[in-house]
Amino acid sequence: MQKPKSEAVRYFENAKELLRKSPIEGDRYEDIKYIQEACGTAYLAILKAIDAYLLKRGVSQKDLPQSVEGYREMIRKYLTPYNGKLTREFEKLYKELHIAGYYRGLIEDVNALKDIFKSAKAFIDKVKV
Repeated sequence: MQKPKSEAVRYFENAKELLRKSPIEGDRYEDIKYIQEACGTAYLAILKAIDAYLLKRGVSQKDLPQSVEGYREMIRKYLTPYNGKLTREFEKLYKELHIAGYYRGLIEDVNALKDIFKSAKAFIDKVKV
């Protein structure tokens, strides 16, 4: 029997599917709507991975972070002792996916988005329990 996919993996796969919907011309995605949706969904995948980790570590559902500052605090408290780079990686992905990709719609370059998505996947894999 196959193990069910985690919420983080499901969200990440959905993000990649959204990105595939945008036509590509040259080295840039043409439809900013799909880019923004994909970046937002990939960022949510990261948050889902952190939530799952925290729940496994005994944090109650009601105590899960409700803001980016809350996630920063929980990463410092629960994850940084095991991997000091995770805080910096989270900050980078927050800025790239959530701010530049989703909120501002500034990223159109195909290779840049592929690299950002690879970093997001690597982060999710590191946080998996």
